Amino acid sequence: MAKSLDNFYKNQSLIYKYVLYVISVGLIVFFFPRGGKFKYEFQKGRSWQYENLYAPFDFSINKTEEELNAERRDLTENKSIYYAYNDSISQTVGKSFSQAFEDEFSETAYSTSARDYFLEIGNAILDSIYTVGVFESVDSGSRLLVVKNNEAIPVQTNKVLQKRGAANAVVRLLADVPNGPKEKLERILVRVIEANVFFNGELTEKALQDELSTISFTRGNIPEGKLVIAKGEVVEAERFNILDSLKSQYESELWKGNNYYFILSGYTILVALVLVMLLLFLKKYRPRIYANNNKVTFIFFNILILVFSTTLVVENFEMYVYAVPLCILPLILKNFFDARLGLFVHVLTVLILGFVVPNSFEYIFLQIIAGIVTILTVSELYKRANLFISVGQITLIYMIGYFAFNIIQEGNLDNLKWVTFGLFLLNGMITLFAQPLIYLYEKIFGLVSDVSLLELSDTNSGLLKELSDKAPGTFHHSLQVANLAEASANEIGANAMLVRVGALYHDIGKMNRPTYFTENQITNVNPHNDLPPKESAKIIIDHVIEGIELARKHNIPDRVIDFLRTHHGTSLVYYFFKKQQELEPEVEEKGFRYPGPIPFSKETAILMMADAVEAASKSLKSPTYSIIDEFVEKIVQGQLKADQFLNADITLKEIEAVKKVLKKKLTNIYHLRVEYPE
Repeated sequence: MAKSLDNFYKNQSLIYKYVLYVISVGLIVFFFPRGGKFKYEFQKGRSWQYENLYAPFDFSINKTEEELNAERRDLTENKSIYYAYNDSISQTVGKSFSQAFEDEFSETAYSTSARDYFLEIGNAILDSIYTVGVFESVDSGSRLLVVKNNEAIPVQTNKVLQKRGAANAVVRLLADVPNGPKEKLERILVRVIEANVFFNGELTEKALQDELSTISFTRGNIPEGKLVIAKGEVVEAERFNILDSLKSQYESELWKGNNYYFILSGYTILVALVLVMLLLFLKKYRPRIYANNNKVTFIFFNILILVFSTTLVVENFEMYVYAVPLCILPLILKNFFDARLGLFVHVLTVLILGFVVPNSFEYIFLQIIAGIVTILTVSELYKRANLFISVGQITLIYMIGYFAFNIIQEGNLDNLKWVTFGLFLLNGMITLFAQPLIYLYEKIFGLVSDVSLLELSDTNSGLLKELSDKAPGTFHHSLQVANLAEASANEIGANAMLVRVGALYHDIGKMNRPTYFTENQITNVNPHNDLPPKESAKIIIDHVIEGIELARKHNIPDRVIDFLRTHHGTSLVYYFFKKQQELEPEVEEKGFRYPGPIPFSKETAILMMADAVEAASKSLKSPTYSIIDEFVEKIVQGQLKADQFLNADITLKEIEAVKKVLKKKLTNIYHLRVEYPE
């Protein structure tokens, strides 16, 4: 039992990776849309590359989105407009007419028979007008239906009366009445007539939705065994629609019965293979990242977020799939790690999403090209303009790529979907949120970006301020090394900001005992004169260990601490070793060597060269061009012979470029110029 627990603790990092791997595979497969995968890839405008395809079963041809929109538009434009008939208003109008009639047609002025005659005429006119009703407002371009006694009665538009039309009808119907009574009746009728037919928006909308719901999404059928497309035939618009219909029904048919488990297993295997490739890449080419579970979790987390976002959009808003900012992944990974890792992870993520998105070839092509552009253009994110410029270039590449695909598929610009260009612009705008996202990731995962490096390079804060107070000579040395290293990094395309910050902090361990280092000795008193060589060597070597402890105490990022650990590599404290040899000829080198490790990147290798050259240059008495040239060559060649750069991914050509920069900078530092005659 104890042995098992011991093995568990020893291998807990590896076990964590296994668990993370299994969970990631499970979540990605869970996110995938539920459906099989059609075994043929096809694109509009390209020829059919496979054998003749016959219908494997009866299937319906789906209508295109354009056809469905046209039907919806036609129904909407010709929809039925419903009006509600209010019978109580017509009755009220009748009563108002009778009362007004009594006031105007008095018994003293008209005989009973005449009054009855005119009253009958007035009521007949009202009955005629209110048979259909008086409309408050009318939509003349649609079919009109009046709901009366729970019955929808169609009404011809030319028979519809509004209040003004009703007044005109009154005048027309009173044409045969004598002038005197006619004027009175007209005045009464026009005054009492009110609208009693009102627009019913709720019923109109419900009727429209009922009609829209009856639209068929298919047109025609393809019987089993019929030739769908022949080999070499171009996939034009109609063929593309038929193939797309077969694809959608084929995939939905697959996701049934026992097929469900087989398809799920297939997806799981493919996703597992992709993530295995990622872990193998990290183990072989990025062992330091692989060994850090926090960084591995960070990479997997970003993949999961993008897969989840894309599948969510595909399932609910398929047309917005290009609005998902996939290029934010290589942008962030390049910022925290390096370009090669960023592009590799981006390509693997795009391959996973190829199972999910429609028109996968076009999607994969555009996303990989955009990812490459991201890697090539995004640099120095601490400069605000750089991100805007890079995002603009990425968006432009998306647009150009989509434009080219559309020309290939359609053969013209008639069906170009301009809204897709808007989606690319939206994609670019969302990508700009990489800056706050980087800050958030720094806080959550404890990583460091160029923006943080810029903050760390401030010499008026934190440890650097303390270094300048306690060990001003070391501080000045660090500034000089930072300038040399930064110039060298720019020359060979390394991370100049990272190497500058590493140079500023590489000697902070000297703060504990500053006077034991020559650059801080302001008198001729050297404390090493009173110490044995072994103890002096230990004090010199310990500044590396003490610097690492000090950096960790002040939460300096690991990427910067790497420079403290490697800037002397496993080199020998030569001066005190030689002094010890004078006392003890058979002395071992072990107690006089720095603990290492040796540099493992271009940046740490540059710092080792710049630090050694700058420190040793103080011993030059009367430097000349030739002396500086020979001096730099001797120091760097000594480091090469000591195998200090074996683990660093720096080439001999790049080392030569660094030496050239160091020689030039030292020449400038010592102000070498032509001697003028007296």
